[in-house]
Amino acid sequence: MSENKRIYLDHAATTPMLDVARQACLEGFSHWANPSSPHADGRSAGAMLENARRRFKNALNWDGEVLFTSGASEAIQIALKQTKARRQFVSPIEHDVVLRFAPDAESIAVDLNGLVVPMRLNHMLKSVKEPSVVAVQSVNNETGIMQDMAALAKVARDRGAILMADCSQSVGKMPLPDADLIIIAGHKFGGPPGVGALLIKDLNLLHAPGGQEQGYRSGTQNLPYILAMVAALEAPANWAGRATELRAHLDNAIKSEGGKVIAENAARIATIGSYHMPGVAANTQLIKFDMAGFSVSAGSACSSGTLKPSHVLEAMGIDSDTAREVIRVSIGRDTTRAQIYEFVEQWKSIFQEVRKV
Repeated sequence: MSENKRIYLDHAATTPMLDVARQACLEGFSHWANPSSPHADGRSAGAMLENARRRFKNALNWDGEVLFTSGASEAIQIALKQTKARRQFVSPIEHDVVLRFAPDAESIAVDLNGLVVPMRLNHMLKSVKEPSVVAVQSVNNETGIMQDMAALAKVARDRGAILMADCSQSVGKMPLPDADLIIIAGHKFGGPPGVGALLIKDLNLLHAPGGQEQGYRSGTQNLPYILAMVAALEAPANWAGRATELRAHLDNAIKSEGGKVIAENAARIATIGSYHMPGVAANTQLIKFDMAGFSVSAGSACSSGTLKPSHVLEAMGIDSDTAREVIRVSIGRDTTRAQIYEFVEQWKSIFQEVRKV
């Protein structure tokens, strides 16, 4: 397969910018003034920024506050480091960034499908008297598992806790959950990398150390990238049915060839599949797929450069040997049936080659 015919199946890591996002970004570059400056040029840029904020809220049907950030990682840092809550409860399958910014958090165990059990969370919170924050991904970035956010939100609300939902993988594909703090990454739905947002129901939940974004985040707002992210979010997203069909075919084909679908019995988003190829290390698979012209990953993009087993799979009770043989395939807007069929044929070829050896 030639370089210009490579098949990209790593959209959960990042997905290509949409044309409308590129156009909006270029428009933003022509308005180069600092949106926080008091002069006429700054006021003009500031007006564009606030209009973008209104559009962003409308696209998400969100009536709370929006803080624009440099991406999901900064949004997570603000949410966890500036929270007024004294205790933190974090699921063990969160993105690495969440675990790094909440090193002393109490872990909420998940079941074998990677789901946070509402009854278990309720039991943990029932004796907690001080303000607390609960961090749970709406959709897991490695397995595609979708949490029952409505049930978890009810538990958090009944126990007086703040719910933080990392929606990096679900925004643009699913409605927002009923959470107090919501994390958004622009490059996951067709915007540029380097821009994101933190949605907040009530600004009083966080400390404001000063700076831009109403004093909650320091740094000049990246107007061109913000405009691009908003344009991407407003773009029609009518490919969910096709993604469901493609992922179902992928699941069935891999199972028929002796592979395994991780968390097969759990509700999973249609765009992410996690697969076990018995006896073949994930690193070997990645090399062979890459040489054949396929871009896939093992674990999350932020940690896949390491050889350590996935903490997500470990938390789900999957043994380390199996975890080291799991890769992730993720589908985007432009993924075709032909591309999925070609991937399946390559998966079969790699598996058969190793079994012969």
